[in-house]
Amino acid sequence: MYNSPHLKTLATLLFGLATALSVFADRAAYNLNLDWRLHVGDPVGAEQRWFDDSAWKLVTLPRAWNEDDAFSKAIVDHTTGVAWYRKHFALTAAQLKDSKVFIEFEGVRQAAEVYANGKHVGRSENGVMAFGFDLTPFLSVGENVIAVRTDNDWNYKEKATGSRYQWADRNFNANYGGITKNVRLHITGKLYQTLPLYSNLGTTGVYVYATDFDIKNCAATIHAESEVCNETGRAWTFSYVMEISALGVKAVAEKSITLAPGETTIVRASARAVKIDFWSWGHGSLYDVRTTLVADGKPADSVTTRTGFRKTEFTNGMIKLNDRVIQMHGYAPRSTNEWPAVGGSVPVWLSDYSNSLAVESGGNIMRWMHITPWKQDIESCDRVGLIHAMPAGDAEKDVVGRWWGQRVELMRDAIIYNRNNPSILFYESGNAGVNEKHMQEMKDLRDKYDPHGGRASGSRDMLNSKVAEYGGHMLYINKSARFPLWMMEYSRDEGLRKYWDDYSPPYHKDGEGPLYRGKDAGIYNRNQDSLAIENVIRWHEYWHERPGTGRRVNSGGAKIIFADSNTHQRGAENYRRSGVVDPMRITKDGFYAHQVMWDGWVDVENPRTYIIGHWNYAPGTVKNVYVVSSADSVALFLNGKSLGRGAQSNRFLYTFENVTWHSGELRAVGYDASDKKIAEATKLTAGEPAALRLANLGKKSYFADGHDLALVEIEVVDAKGRRCPTALDMIDFELDGPAEWRGGIAQGRPNNYMLSKQLPVECGVNRVFIRATRDAGTITLRAKSGDLKPAVLTLQTTEYPAINGLAALPPLPDIPRSDRGPTPAAPSYKVTRIPVEVASARAGSNTADAVNTYDDNETTSWTSTNTLEEAWIEYTLERSAKLSEITLKLTGWKDRIYPLRVTLDGEEIFRGVTSRSLGYVTLPMQPVPAVGRVVRIELLGGSEARDSYTLIEVANQKNVSTGSGKIGKMALSIIEAELYEPLKQ
Repeated sequence: MYNSPHLKTLATLLFGLATALSVFADRAAYNLNLDWRLHVGDPVGAEQRWFDDSAWKLVTLPRAWNEDDAFSKAIVDHTTGVAWYRKHFALTAAQLKDSKVFIEFEGVRQAAEVYANGKHVGRSENGVMAFGFDLTPFLSVGENVIAVRTDNDWNYKEKATGSRYQWADRNFNANYGGITKNVRLHITGKLYQTLPLYSNLGTTGVYVYATDFDIKNCAATIHAESEVCNETGRAWTFSYVMEISALGVKAVAEKSITLAPGETTIVRASARAVKIDFWSWGHGSLYDVRTTLVADGKPADSVTTRTGFRKTEFTNGMIKLNDRVIQMHGYAPRSTNEWPAVGGSVPVWLSDYSNSLAVESGGNIMRWMHITPWKQDIESCDRVGLIHAMPAGDAEKDVVGRWWGQRVELMRDAIIYNRNNPSILFYESGNAGVNEKHMQEMKDLRDKYDPHGGRASGSRDMLNSKVAEYGGHMLYINKSARFPLWMMEYSRDEGLRKYWDDYSPPYHKDGEGPLYRGKDAGIYNRNQDSLAIENVIRWHEYWHERPGTGRRVNSGGAKIIFADSNTHQRGAENYRRSGVVDPMRITKDGFYAHQVMWDGWVDVENPRTYIIGHWNYAPGTVKNVYVVSSADSVALFLNGKSLGRGAQSNRFLYTFENVTWHSGELRAVGYDASDKKIAEATKLTAGEPAALRLANLGKKSYFADGHDLALVEIEVVDAKGRRCPTALDMIDFELDGPAEWRGGIAQGRPNNYMLSKQLPVECGVNRVFIRATRDAGTITLRAKSGDLKPAVLTLQTTEYPAINGLAALPPLPDIPRSDRGPTPAAPSYKVTRIPVEVASARAGSNTADAVNTYDDNETTSWTSTNTLEEAWIEYTLERSAKLSEITLKLTGWKDRIYPLRVTLDGEEIFRGVTSRSLGYVTLPMQPVPAVGRVVRIELLGGSEARDSYTLIEVANQKNVSTGSGKIGKMALSIIEAELYEPLKQ
């Protein structure tokens, strides 16, 4: 009857529990997502048990009632209002005897009023976090009805206080309304381990963690703690057992516990474990930890917690994972993590598909923006080995009053709910700096509910905080020798996947598009080549200040957006296109550029080369060819003929100017410093379009659960099966079988072709969604376009059974994904230069502030008077040295250049003009025959201020201020100065 062994097993369990539940029975968790009734509107009496909902739409959760808005409308136009969801299910007398029944919602947007059999159970209002209720008093034998009234009004106000929620924001929090996350039903005995659902239930669940790590020998001490509640009406004495079968671990608490009726307590057990496969970047090693209460020699309650073990450290300006330094390089996606036509409510396998793509690109972190991500994404990051930062809920500033209270409560609930997920390394207190009192309050939450999880508590900014354990600006480069500073949302430009370059159909001129806020918006209307190059330029500045380059280092950054997002946009389209993949997760050139630069923990460990763009152009086309490579030099060959070596810039970018196109093979070969070939890439000219090709990118089969989605790729290919990279053909689709068309996305219509069965390819490719229904069977998809050979694809859906309205939890996704393997033992970086410390400093003016330039604090600085003769500073070094470089953070770094002269013991070692940057500039010193101790930096003339980075989209312009406007033209102003000598030979 069932095609999945997993579903057979759980279906049997469903039958067994109907007759066998008692105080000592195993607990059960059910999938409550199937077969809800949905109505958009607010009918009177919809909460009542016997209300007639037979005409309502049958849906499977999670399901946003306004899912059609996803990418068809700009975020500010997302539909809002009230929608009701109703669920019918049945329980037997045996199931309810001596039982507790809880319902768990992973999240509802924005507010939910929950009813059981017509009675009000409670509400949730924050629109983000999981919550639960004890349904035991409300349920009866036979049919039961859960009714949920949802309201996603942007201006929804908390009932008790009349306060809005700061994070209900039209900029970043796409408003997909209703029950948009999973729902589960839990049945336990009355002596039980609680659920980690603090709001409403006030319980904390199970906590598993490791201490006393021995990474080299793969060992650690594993601890389990469970909150246990006794609602049996009598005292019970029980023992507490922790088991990890995969590690051969079984531990029993030292003493038995006696719990009086109505009491709750925390019980603990621990054991030393060996041969642990530690969780790591790109290596989602997880274990099932089973905790059991044993009373009268029988198991009274058992809970299985899936988790992983890893060691972390956040010191000396660096982050260590399993004793290895790692520089953050990844993305800052919106927490809604949405897709076209479905919003954020996707099946588990698609979460894994998307997050594993981020790892494949070289990403090691997701810094979810503003609000706590969905549990499904967190668990997915566990599986694919993707570090992430977990925020609570905020917008763009620190807050007070009830808004701060809401944020604290959300962080508390999020920590408790997610503290067993190893992928979380950071708890983020705000998308802008918070004051020290607030930071301490957030840190106290971590210490209370997750004291052993190995997570840093911090916030954006916090450069001089004595409380925060990490920080960093949104995009400007910060460095520290004390705690890690990594940038939270850099490289903010936008560009469509549809536009390769100026020379390819549809011939979009780079930067062409409407004004934004009355100003030129060229950087938000880039072509793919231009956007990828910008990504390289931006990352290079972080890489240049990486661990190994000195005592003060930068710990990396998160590039804003992984996938194009249905949130506030700056360019021509109605959604944001800063991603390295498009909304359907089709890669852009930027994906591969990052893959080249990020293939290592700090230094690049696996050399790569990538040619930006394609090799199909009109005869006579002459253009620059750009190659991204981690090699030391790159040569270009066209049909076997050498075109010479490329001009290197920003370490990873190689430019070959004025290359004349000829059909054939374009090959880039990367060489190391000894001229040994270490990496290469090829682009081939495709022939004329000949056929269509359909491919199923997901699972081999899909569940007929009304929720599962097939992701199907359509390509235009030549006679040899090669994708035609400039094809823009319109495709007509036909769908037969038990499936619902959800379609894809493209440009050319006001609603981006959403839900249309006519869809063009872009750059020769596009993708569509097909949703399974509740009927199992064969699905056939046909695609045709003009004279091209049509394509046909068949998919299969298998039955997903529900018994009395209850279903088994779905199995974990089984899709191909790469694995980077365990944490390497070798160092992740090489030291490139030696810092020389400053003993003292004096200056031509304001000498008392001179110490600020070497205090490891970017919130302080020294500024001379606006008199050229007084615009100098002099450092006495701790020891004599022969300097090779001086690195400076100068006030106005983004838009001001300074003509400088540097001397060592009076001998000139540098004369030149500084460049603009996102933080630091490194000045190369001229070699001198002797060492010296006194370094003098002096301004030679007036500095010039001109903004080189357009940041018109930043909501709060204070976030991008560099202080340039506060200093005079004849003043020298230094925030931090670092002096270096070369490595000893």
